[in-house]
Amino acid sequence: VQLQASGGGSVQAGGSLTLSCTASGNILSNLNAMGWYRQTPGKQREPVAAITSAGAANYRGSNQDRFTISRDNAKNTVYLQMHSLKPEDTGVYYCALDYGPDMMVLSDKYVPELMGQGTQVTVSS
Repeated sequence: VQLQASGGGSVQAGGSLTLSCTASGNILSNLNAMGWYRQTPGKQREPVAAITSAGAANYRGSNQDRFTISRDNAKNTVYLQMHSLKPEDTGVYYCALDYGPDMMVLSDKYVPELMGQGTQVTVSS
C-alpha cells in the first residue's frame, strides 16, 4: 500500500488549501482509519486530524476551528481542507493510515502503521 499526498503550495496568510491523499495497492478503503500529520520548522512531527473508516473525525487541539478532514472511500482518498491559514501552519503535511477502522490516536507518541511522503505547505505573512 502506498500513500500519495498532494495539494500543497504557497499561500498568503488567511488563504486556503485542500490537501488530498490517495491510498493505492492492496487496500480495502472501508476498513482503514486515516489521518494527517505535519512537521513545522523546528518542531517534531505532530498529528493534525484523523478520521475513522466510517467517517468520524477528530482533531488535535483547536485545529477543527480551521481544518476539516474528510474522506471518499470510493476513491481511497482522504482530504484536509485548511482555511484561514497562518504562517505557523507552514510545514510538511503527511497523510497516515492504520490497517483498522478505528480512530487514530492523536498523540505525539502514536506511530501510524503507514505514512506517505509529505506535501509542502508554505504560508506567508
